[in-house]
Amino acid sequence: MPLLTSLILACFAGYGTAWYMDFVDGNFELLLLAATVVTGLYWLAERLFFLPCRRAAAQMLQTQDAQRRAELAAKGITQVDGDVTAAREKLLAQPWWLDWTAGLFPVILIVFALRSFVFEPFKIPSSSMEPTLLVGDLILVNKFTYGLKLPVLGTRITGGNSLQRGDVVVFRFPPKPSENYIKRVVGLPGDEVRYLNKQLTINGQPMPQVQASDFFNASTMGYSKQLDEQLGPVRHRVLVNDSHPAMVTGADQFQYRDQCTYSAEGFVCKVPPGRYFMMGDNRDNSLDSRYWGFVPDANIVGRAFFVWMNFSDVKRIGSFN
Repeated sequence: MPLLTSLILACFAGYGTAWYMDFVDGNFELLLLAATVVTGLYWLAERLFFLPCRRAAAQMLQTQDAQRRAELAAKGITQVDGDVTAAREKLLAQPWWLDWTAGLFPVILIVFALRSFVFEPFKIPSSSMEPTLLVGDLILVNKFTYGLKLPVLGTRITGGNSLQRGDVVVFRFPPKPSENYIKRVVGLPGDEVRYLNKQLTINGQPMPQVQASDFFNASTMGYSKQLDEQLGPVRHRVLVNDSHPAMVTGADQFQYRDQCTYSAEGFVCKVPPGRYFMMGDNRDNSLDSRYWGFVPDANIVGRAFFVWMNFSDVKRIGSFN
């Protein structure tokens, strides 16, 4: 068992190293599931087999010591050298290969359950959601709002709320599902989404925009034009660069691309059934549905709702729209 355990741990370490070195596309959800299953099997083996065996061996040692002392006492010998306490504790001690497997199972199980069905942490890697979310924000994503899904498989097992326009959502990137993206829901199934001359229109209804104070970007030490936008029930802020052309260039040949029409003024898209149209709040600096298409319902991970830390600015902690 020690050799087998060493090989299993080496496989986990090798996968993690290959992922870190970008030799493979890592899947943390799959890795955590595998760790839960492996440590769970060791935990069961420990409870049902290994621990009873160690207890039986310790009990046998104690029984043999008691018999030996009784035999010596019958011969009138009361002073007996040797104490089996240390030996008994050594027999009962969990070996290292069970410490690193069965011993970790409760912690791994709790992490797996919380991450899969309650909340999952993410780190904002880019500026595409500024000014709502900044680079370095550590956020929490609600995994049960839209219904629970089986880990890895993504099969929905419970009902939940429907996605609403304005929700900030984490989803598996359609061209590369091993990556997670975060954007705002702009178009629901059946919606007609227009973004012409930087004015967002849903089903023929322009989304109200009001000029706000300029946004100061600490990383670039510059200011950006900021607008208050009403998207469904959600009022939030977007950044717009007037010097950036409204035309979308370099759009991929994504599924249902025939539902989109591109022009020098922007685009018009009809959202297919079971799909969503996502955009970043940093409208001129966001790689979103304009470029790679619609997000299937099966790709939805959860709703982002809370910044729990930003080590560069602790004032960022709190909820957001």
